[in-house]
Amino acid sequence: QVRLVESGGGLVQAGGSLRLSCAASGRSFSGSAMGWFRQALGKEREFVAAISWNGDNTNYQDSVKTRFTISRDNAKNSVYLQMNTLKPEDTAVYYCAASQYGSAWRPQSDYVYWGQGTQVTVSS
Repeated sequence: QVRLVESGGGLVQAGGSLRLSCAASGRSFSGSAMGWFRQALGKEREFVAAISWNGDNTNYQDSVKTRFTISRDNAKNSVYLQMNTLKPEDTAVYYCAASQYGSAWRPQSDYVYWGQGTQVTVSS
């Protein structure tokens, strides 16, 4: 059974930092791009960041590219999202996902495995 399990969410003040982790099990995703998405209350799920299968290429939503860093450890079948200088508008449920392709520039529809999400709340 394939599982993606996120952790590291929580409540933080504006300007603070959090590091999200996503541990995959059930199969190796070393050949797959991995991504982070988020969904705020009452809004559609949106792309945050993605990393190519080998970690050489990354892709970010414009609003986070100077503050967030995505990374991966294929030996641990894990992906991470370091979030710095958090803002209240970053408040959302954050989801980890695995793509069926290796590129970091694939659309959300190409992500076929999803975690259950972790809540990030940024207070002002």
